[in-house]
Amino acid sequence: MYYVYVLQSINNPEHFYVGYTSNLTQRIKAHNSGNSIHTNKFKPWNLRGYFAFDSEEKARKFEAFLKTGNGRIFQKKFV
Repeated sequence: MYYVYVLQSINNPEHFYVGYTSNLTQRIKAHNSGNSIHTNKFKPWNLRGYFAFDSEEKARKFEAFLKTGNGRIFQKKFV
């Protein structure tokens, strides 16, 4: 399975991060330990929601959608 996830910074709640992975637990630990250069300055992170897909291609496409204007509107309504 592949997961698209939405994180929210605990210390800076206006900051969100969207990503995808095949190991959700390990990836969140990596974000919170500072191993990701894109998210280390806003750690710690809280998992707001995730979506599971049976293919990497579907997960990548949904991740790309969530990073668009319409995707951000979707996030505000459902995540």
